[in-house]
Amino acid sequence: MVSPLDRKLGRDLWRMKGQALAIAVVIALGVLMLVMMDGLVNSLNETRAAYYERYRLADVFAPVKRAPDHVLADLAAIDGVDAVEGRIVGGALIDLDDEPAPIRAFAVSLPDFGAPRLNDVYLTEGRRIDPARKDEVLLLDGFARARGLAPGDTLSATMNGARRTFDVVGLAQSPEYLYAVPPGELAPNDASFAVLWMIRDALGAAFDLDGAFNEALIALGRNADLAAVLNAADRALEPYGAEGAFGLEDQISNRFVSEEISSLNVSARSVPPIFLAVAAFLLYIVIARMVQSEREQIGLLKAFGYSSFEVGVHYFKFVLAVALGGALLGCVLGVLSGRGMVELYLDYFKFPFLVFNVDPGAFIIGFAVSIFSASLGGVLVLRQVFALTPAVAMRPPAPADYSTSASLSARMKRMLDQPSRMVLRRIARQPGRAAAAIAGIGSGIALSVSMLTVLASFDKMIDLTFGVLDRSDVAVTFIEPLSDATLFDLQSIPGVIEAEPFRSVPAILRHDRHSHRGALSGFVSEPRLNRAISANNAPIFIRDDGVVLAKSLADKLHIEPGDRLTVDVREGRRPQLDLPVVGVTQNLLGAPAYFELHALNRALKEPGRVSGAYLRIDSARADEIYLAIKDMPAVAGVSVKAEARGAMQRMMDEGSGGMRYIMAAIAGIITFGIVYNSARIAYAERERDLASLRVIGFTKGEAAFVLLGELGIITILSLPLGMVLGHYLSLAVSAGFSTDLYQIPVFFAPASYGIAVVAVLAAASVSGWLVNRDVGRIDLVASLKTRE
Repeated sequence: MVSPLDRKLGRDLWRMKGQALAIAVVIALGVLMLVMMDGLVNSLNETRAAYYERYRLADVFAPVKRAPDHVLADLAAIDGVDAVEGRIVGGALIDLDDEPAPIRAFAVSLPDFGAPRLNDVYLTEGRRIDPARKDEVLLLDGFARARGLAPGDTLSATMNGARRTFDVVGLAQSPEYLYAVPPGELAPNDASFAVLWMIRDALGAAFDLDGAFNEALIALGRNADLAAVLNAADRALEPYGAEGAFGLEDQISNRFVSEEISSLNVSARSVPPIFLAVAAFLLYIVIARMVQSEREQIGLLKAFGYSSFEVGVHYFKFVLAVALGGALLGCVLGVLSGRGMVELYLDYFKFPFLVFNVDPGAFIIGFAVSIFSASLGGVLVLRQVFALTPAVAMRPPAPADYSTSASLSARMKRMLDQPSRMVLRRIARQPGRAAAAIAGIGSGIALSVSMLTVLASFDKMIDLTFGVLDRSDVAVTFIEPLSDATLFDLQSIPGVIEAEPFRSVPAILRHDRHSHRGALSGFVSEPRLNRAISANNAPIFIRDDGVVLAKSLADKLHIEPGDRLTVDVREGRRPQLDLPVVGVTQNLLGAPAYFELHALNRALKEPGRVSGAYLRIDSARADEIYLAIKDMPAVAGVSVKAEARGAMQRMMDEGSGGMRYIMAAIAGIITFGIVYNSARIAYAERERDLASLRVIGFTKGEAAFVLLGELGIITILSLPLGMVLGHYLSLAVSAGFSTDLYQIPVFFAPASYGIAVVAVLAAASVSGWLVNRDVGRIDLVASLKTRE
């Protein structure tokens, strides 16, 4: 049996269906983000853990110059070590007939017989390598598909200065290369980076490592002490040129995946509360208007025997109906959106599969948080229901005292017609309501401004990185540090306009208890082709009396100019340097540390050494230059800036960076929801007044102007507030998108504010049009009746 109050609830929901739907959509968007991001985090975490476990990804990687195989027994004896395997790794350059530039590759050994104990591969097509065939390789699946290669094809590659031809017998993926990125770059480009797996005997012969290894893989036991194992592994490998063991958290592919998961976690915690807070605010206004307009009904209900609790529960059910409807819609849309996002992530993280899987707890949290936030908006108003007695409630409210409120001057009254005076008088006499509406619309503008600013900032980050910082066309790296005389060989290639040397030294940077595994980069004192810049984009000279750190690195190490930085060099003689920090630079990709090239070589006691060079070339002769570089046996890799920029742009537009477009679209929807609700609330409050105006002779247009004129003024007044709030919200959102791997500068483009303003004005126009239709359809008799 449906109670009279429940029937009234159904009528109220239908009568206010537009407002209820708009608020439910705002709640749904918050729950959508919560469910989608929780599902993505859960899916990435669970799939990664299962993939790592099934293919036995190592917990520790210990690179070394050259260590004999018997050292593996010493590593296996370290307390906490569960398994050890030695392997051979090295750089390679692939030469394809249809590609002038050499393609960077990484060669990895597999055991001569049987599957590897650690870091196994997932065969996607073809077969495994025949141990008797030293010219067979497995090829990274992503690269093969990007280049149209398949089992049965052949390819040519240069390893350790010698060119060889290989037969591709299978395509493979590996948990070690979930995020396959060329060395020195941050964005994946399947067509520009390959991994070749070969039997160890063949790769050992190519790199002169017969009976030796240059990287040890270590699996840890359940209760192993990672720091102790790293130190013990370094001690065991020290006599053989240890380059510093590191844990899985510092492995480049795993680090990228972890950063993405961390970013999703931050968004899941910060974005949904914004939407739900807006929904609570809107519900507060709607329920407050309902209680005020239904005073007489509340009095009658209490007079007929309904308790304050029963009447309060009736209005609370309205809140629950909106909240539950929004939460249910958000859960459904969250699952659908998450499944769509999974396809994007599969393009960049090379899982064999990735199934969107939401923890049931996310649905529970979504419903609970929706109900809680909506209840906050409703409970504050429901206190008025308990305070109203039947006698007071059935009495019309006392007329408001406007004697002390703001009034229009005589001059204003002469200048304005009657409808305009009515608009301004209502705003002046009820500043609290006007301020609440301005705050609500201003919040929507702030959301739009912040997301549009972030969109512009992502593009600005790419422009700064590849147009201001890096002004080269090509970066060439060598197999090992060579004499700076090699620079003349590059400069002598026809078409090379300018060459600028650099040296990159792998190192562990330390300050107090903080450390970072990266590199110390040696640049010329006044670099032209790859520069460091200040916060205002002015070039910074590289100094020989200390290091200049990227701001992200300085923040991570908690170090400032004037402090001293400890540098544990992990190549050559592996000295430990104690250097002062003399400056901080604004870097957007990575976390570099700069030192003047000659000063770095003096500190390492290796004068005249370079790791590579940045080149500025004649684009018309690019193919000739690439062919000449292919014939240089000392070259380990070639990075073409145009390709790196394109890969970064694709990642920002189509890959994980595409989340910014989803958030921008949601910000636009919620902005429209806020404006529309403000218009509907204003109409609900003034329906009786508008009917009265029509009865006394106002036309439909004049009556609509009284309502919509108020909405227009409030919208215009909300613009400066929204812009100010958007400025500070942009700072917070950009900081949330930034990671250790890349930083998003806040770029306040006038277009971002202009588009946000146009969007809000468009939302106000559409909302006004929808409300104006109702003004023209007002039932004058029904609206002027006293509700009973």
